[in-house]
Amino acid sequence: MLHQNVLISAILLLIPAVGNMIAAFTMSASSPRVAVVTGASRGIVRGIALELGTAGYKVYVLGRSSRGDNILLDDQRPVADGLDLTVESAAEEVTKRGGNGMAIPCDLNKDGEIERALEEIYENEKRLDVLVCSAYTTPPNCNLRSEFWTQGMEMWDALNGLGLRQVYAACQAAAPKMIETAKSQQSASSSTPPPLICLVSSFGGKSYTFNVAYGVGKAAKDRLAQDMSYQLEKYGVATTSIYPGLVRTEANLQMDVDGTWAEASGDLDLSQGETPAFSGRAVVKLASLPKKDMMARSGNVEVVAELGKEMGFTDVNGNLPASIRSLQYLLPNFVFPQVEKESGKPVPNWIKDNVPDILLPWSVFSGGPPPEVDKK
Repeated sequence: MLHQNVLISAILLLIPAVGNMIAAFTMSASSPRVAVVTGASRGIVRGIALELGTAGYKVYVLGRSSRGDNILLDDQRPVADGLDLTVESAAEEVTKRGGNGMAIPCDLNKDGEIERALEEIYENEKRLDVLVCSAYTTPPNCNLRSEFWTQGMEMWDALNGLGLRQVYAACQAAAPKMIETAKSQQSASSSTPPPLICLVSSFGGKSYTFNVAYGVGKAAKDRLAQDMSYQLEKYGVATTSIYPGLVRTEANLQMDVDGTWAEASGDLDLSQGETPAFSGRAVVKLASLPKKDMMARSGNVEVVAELGKEMGFTDVNGNLPASIRSLQYLLPNFVFPQVEKESGKPVPNWIKDNVPDILLPWSVFSGGPPPEVDKK
């Protein structure tokens, strides 16, 4: 009788653990991981949504551009004619790639929209594994590089209303759902990735880029990822801020066609830029790291090109672009043109072809912008 009571007690003690194990197994075995991607109708984050689809995720694509509205938003940059850059087309492409794409048209610039969307998604899925925030806009007909006191509050409101305020709102609404997702995985294998909040930032978070409002917003995104990581660590939810390099987005490519790219970019060579898919592959890799590894780097800024070198993935053409803080990027784009201008002679090819892939410390970029170079 004593042995029987001991056995019953042991079984009762094991029931919660077994239940958690079954729940975790059921989640991983019967349903794909769920990702929410904001602003995913175009640009870098569309590439992220598509690569998550390629990796088998169920991807909820959020954004304003919808076939149902059939209107041109006046704060969107021009793109080539005939492109279907809507949440519906992104969701369809996600599905074609092996994932499950779900389009949710919503204006993330309106308070309550992201909260409503995330509630609807979590009600349906009972999990949220990845949140990617990159909704972004600029004021129409603006000079992005002009002095801040000439830009009015329109520049701040455009860049940091949608690009920062609503990112914070998305993280705030998603955090409890991702904490619950992490709880359900407590008895899963140690190789199970943790839920991940990924903020798409830029080099402007470390160095002067474009204008004052832009840099403040990007630096704030980086700090948001860092500070969230402190509070979310004990709940098993990770955060990251990623830096794409020069990206061949639909709008940048159209600027090149229109002849406005050189002046706007400082004559950077867009043909050498990354594709949006490259950032997508970076997010997929981060989101697949085992819990211990991802939590160890939670809150960090991650440069997409550096992740490619570390984790062994390339852009769609098989190339591995240089990091934006590598000599291989900085010398051809900024130093060599200045040398050629001042000397009146071209930099020899043997020098151009043998620039080492050395990363400069971030402290080097804490000053002002480099001098403008007339490459003509």
